[in-house]
Amino acid sequence: MRQYSRRPWHTPPSHPTRQDDLFLPLSDGTRLHARLWRPLSDTATDTATAATTPADTADTTPTPVLLEYAPDRLTDATAARDARRHRWYASRGYASVRVDARGHGSGEGIPAAPWGGPDRGPAPDAAADAADAAEVVEWLAGRPWCDGRVGMFGLGPGAGIALRVAVLAPDPLRAVVAVGATVDPYQEDGAHLGGTVAPDSLHARSTALLAALCSPPDPRYAGADVWRERWTARLAAVVPPLYGALAHPLRDDHWPTWTASDAGAVRAPVLAVSGWYDPARDTVLRLLETLPADRVRGLIGPWARHYPDEPGPGPAIGFLHETLRWWDRHLRGADLADDPLLRVWLTDPDAPAAGPGGTRSEPGAKLGRTRSESAGTPGSAPSGRWIAESVWPSPDIRTIPYALRGDPVPVVSPAHTGTDAGRPLPEPGRAADLPPDQREEDARSACFEFPVPGDGLTVLGRPRVTLRLRLDVPHGRIAVRLCDVAPDGSSTLIARGVRNPAARDGLDRARAWTPGTVADVSFALAAAGYAVPPGHRLRLAVSSAYWPWLWPPAGPAAGFVLLPEGSRLDLPIRDPDPPGPPPDAVRFGPPERVEPLGVIAPAPLTAPAERRPEHALTRDTGTESWRLETDPRPLGADGASRVYPDGLEVFDEAREIRTIRSGDPLSARAETEWTVRFHRPELAWDITVETRSALFCAADDLVAEDEVICRDNTGGPAHRGEVVFHRSWVKRFPRTAG
Repeated sequence: MRQYSRRPWHTPPSHPTRQDDLFLPLSDGTRLHARLWRPLSDTATDTATAATTPADTADTTPTPVLLEYAPDRLTDATAARDARRHRWYASRGYASVRVDARGHGSGEGIPAAPWGGPDRGPAPDAAADAADAAEVVEWLAGRPWCDGRVGMFGLGPGAGIALRVAVLAPDPLRAVVAVGATVDPYQEDGAHLGGTVAPDSLHARSTALLAALCSPPDPRYAGADVWRERWTARLAAVVPPLYGALAHPLRDDHWPTWTASDAGAVRAPVLAVSGWYDPARDTVLRLLETLPADRVRGLIGPWARHYPDEPGPGPAIGFLHETLRWWDRHLRGADLADDPLLRVWLTDPDAPAAGPGGTRSEPGAKLGRTRSESAGTPGSAPSGRWIAESVWPSPDIRTIPYALRGDPVPVVSPAHTGTDAGRPLPEPGRAADLPPDQREEDARSACFEFPVPGDGLTVLGRPRVTLRLRLDVPHGRIAVRLCDVAPDGSSTLIARGVRNPAARDGLDRARAWTPGTVADVSFALAAAGYAVPPGHRLRLAVSSAYWPWLWPPAGPAAGFVLLPEGSRLDLPIRDPDPPGPPPDAVRFGPPERVEPLGVIAPAPLTAPAERRPEHALTRDTGTESWRLETDPRPLGADGASRVYPDGLEVFDEAREIRTIRSGDPLSARAETEWTVRFHRPELAWDITVETRSALFCAADDLVAEDEVICRDNTGGPAHRGEVVFHRSWVKRFPRTAG
């Protein structure tokens, strides 16, 4: 039987490295900020001399080049992550380059809008980002230290750019690693869910992006004489990012999607990676279904949106070595054992508490401070096991229908149903971001239970529901959760999906329900990999509200009647493994131990006396209103203040508030605040960026309010905190989708 583990572990020799900052030219004259790590070959015996020689002339032994192109800030936001990853690749014989996209960080230009604008879709901006990145690929291939072969990788938006560059297929591009990419920005990029505005993810990301887009170039790298000019140009062009999404609530031509022609244009092999806690996890399965088998491999693990050599929520793996094998095979032609088409983690409550290399993250993990813990200790990683599929869709997976039973059920859920949903995009190591025990949510829903066979069952793929409904109002919301109910009554979320009844014929159209009529609504839930143990039960929970993930409809009593006769759940069930050793064993090495960048996280003098909770739900019994307050900072209070090795000091403060009053859908409101301060004492440079946003509604409109204030704190006591930019926006968007 075939085994997919590799022994001995593929570990090439380590090289000394050098690091340089560059500005890469585009054809229109725009220069992008880049950071380059390169190996010093055996001929470079004097590493001190080599490190002071210009980057394009020192030690020109050509090697393949790895490119990470991202709309972010390499001088601070991704600095710790970049130093870990790129320096490690360089020590293994690759030149590795991190490039900030146009208009980001200390480079030049105006940034692209992630969801487009009110009058233009995201496709032109996405195409422009990809065209810029393809130019960078060609430029890198022409350097004397490149052998003409380039690999590209990315995380989240950077992974999406890498996939779009693969569609453009520049000749030097030989392989891609895409972690947390999305090929469906309408559904998976935080804008909409099931034909409904997704206020929690859309509003949170828009406000954070607004702060990032208004952040200044760093004078240490951009230049003390030009940073303000670049900053002023960006500020003059900035628009709240959510405008494009709110102006296009349907999946119309505004939203680009992955097509068969896109898949046919890809020549470079793609390693598609995601986690079960990432909203873009379905992308891996879509790529497996659309790309030829010789051009794609998939990996889905117990992670949120981060590189898998970092833990959270599940165990980390030796992902740097995994990707090194990918690069060596496709960029160097190494004869290495192939991997199965799909390697996937099955969450399994009966499995050991953590897989190989299992660690859990501590608050400072992203700053390079981690603590490893043995499996099974309190707070350790969720339990599960790895399996492999050589074909997708797998012939070992059967769709089993589960018919709903019982009398018609009125479903009128309380307005705060959904407050135990967790965050749409959880941060690794933050338990408060994950959905807790679902019993309270189940109590606010109509529930149907199904027995589990004596040997258990394994769900792998996308469950689907067909619900026969009667609505007595024109508009509503449908939220469906599939849960594992343990013998003690605890309820664990397996998968969920939502749908606006007006979008029952497709997300590209909205058709109000004719009150009093009955119709079937069918839609898929998010993909899942979950082993339900014997003795447990499956529970399908259906609700008419899911705040703050879904914006509520405007009308009163926006519920429905669910008719079990004609309703069903279709479950993708994987056949049990045969007795004995698994035929497709999957093993990973432990996460790599890499020297951290050395970012210091001191407690700021302005820290509040009491730590604000990461996720707090409160109820005002006088007004019957609910308030959900969240700290969205990736590192929470522990990473609010950071000092980087090059002297840059960064402090951030943020808060998200979601409120709603029982019985009043028009009371729904989302508020988000971000404040970021950048300080370089040696340059007397001190800038603060403040963004505040609110999203609320009337019967016929959604109203977005946004404000940006930028302050210069370097003018001495009389001018400290001087406002150098202040702009407010108020815009109304018709609720055309109900």
